[in-house]
Amino acid sequence: MDPVFLVEALPGGDAFTLDGPEGHHAADVQRLGPGETLTLSDGSGGLARAEVTGAERGSLTLAIVERRTAPAPDPKLTVVQALPKGDRGERAVQMLTEIGVDEVIPWAAARSITQWKGSRGDKARAKWAATAREATKQARRAHLARVAELHTTKQLIARLREAAQVLVLHEEAVQPLSTVELAGTGEIAVVIGPEGSISPAELDALREFGEPIRLGETVLRTSTAGPAALAVLQARLGRW
Repeated sequence: MDPVFLVEALPGGDAFTLDGPEGHHAADVQRLGPGETLTLSDGSGGLARAEVTGAERGSLTLAIVERRTAPAPDPKLTVVQALPKGDRGERAVQMLTEIGVDEVIPWAAARSITQWKGSRGDKARAKWAATAREATKQARRAHLARVAELHTTKQLIARLREAAQVLVLHEEAVQPLSTVELAGTGEIAVVIGPEGSISPAELDALREFGEPIRLGETVLRTSTAGPAALAVLQARLGRW
């Protein structure tokens, strides 16, 4: 498959110059040259296959060969990820994006050890977004995985009311994810708690959306529970 490079907007004509960070990566890192092909993506389903006609330091000249539009996945898959410690959040975002998440919502859960405040929080979210962007390209996805702003529990409850279905993972739940009837359209949101688990008060609030569910008999880390659940959903939705 062709390597994918993200652009703000697809070119309107038959020729295009890929420069900036993406041009540097294509020309200087991947060393693409005349005759080779790549795919430009606007991150919203628009794709353009192009052939390299010229290469300079930091940029490529391209000839557009083919255009197409990939429809957005339905149902949309969203993962609410409670803030984990260290770099586990970035690892979770990378795996979620490669598996096919459409949106990741960072959640400041009561028992989250890590806290995003001020400029530190802005930098942390920017790292998540950059990770999602790079993983989108690596996975050759037509739609960019989005990283929402940090949500408090109150904000999260309000946001989840927009979803067609909310699946709250909890280690003490009885029903496994593999047996849950899934929504056929709209948005399916999966809620992942922090290292110390979802607090009783949060769990009570989330019961607005139904009883919690579990993955299996074992307890997964917060950074691996989301990818595991998403893989199950992709298989059950017939995408894998």
